[in-house]
Amino acid sequence: MPAPFHEVRFPLDVSVKSRGGPRRRTDVVIVGSGREERNARWAHSRRRYDAGYGVKTLESLAAVVAFFEERRGRLYGFRWRDRLDDRSCAHGQAPGPLDQAIGVGDGATAAFALAKTYGGAFAPYRRPIAKPVAGSVRVAVAGAEKQAVRDFDMDPATGIVSFRPGAIPPEGAKVTAGFLFDVPVRFDTDELIVDLAAFEAGEIPSIPLVEILP
Repeated sequence: MPAPFHEVRFPLDVSVKSRGGPRRRTDVVIVGSGREERNARWAHSRRRYDAGYGVKTLESLAAVVAFFEERRGRLYGFRWRDRLDDRSCAHGQAPGPLDQAIGVGDGATAAFALAKTYGGAFAPYRRPIAKPVAGSVRVAVAGAEKQAVRDFDMDPATGIVSFRPGAIPPEGAKVTAGFLFDVPVRFDTDELIVDLAAFEAGEIPSIPLVEILP
């Protein structure tokens, strides 16, 4: 059973000024000869953020506290906008229907999951995208853009593109997509402790968040 999740975005004015990024877990063993053996513990990176860096006013702090309370601390997940990595294309560009390969048609499969691939020359990493921004997804089949609603439906809560019966990709046709997306996260604490005197003096409060992996 999936963990409870609220389809609501963390206050944007705070998230775009926050701190964080991807984290991986790798075991490194030094053998007798001095050489290393390395093994990836996680198939996917897991992002961590500290929203405290984006809180600049008491009004913003109060909004974050209210958001925290409604999420019941770590209980409910929510959407987070990562300003550094929030789209299928290069930073600052607009998403296009040819940005990311998400599958190849076989004439029968109607559902395709959004994904973003990083790199390509050595060991490309394919990241599942489960929280696209509603209305931002553009899809193409064999290079020809398809129309939302007429040709396909997009579930912004799962990142699944579902083609309608008359538009199912034929065998061998490359399916691509472009999109904006949020990161599914939760608070990584069940308490917020803020020293208001220190905050007003410029101290940064700690508000840790962690990505929820699919």
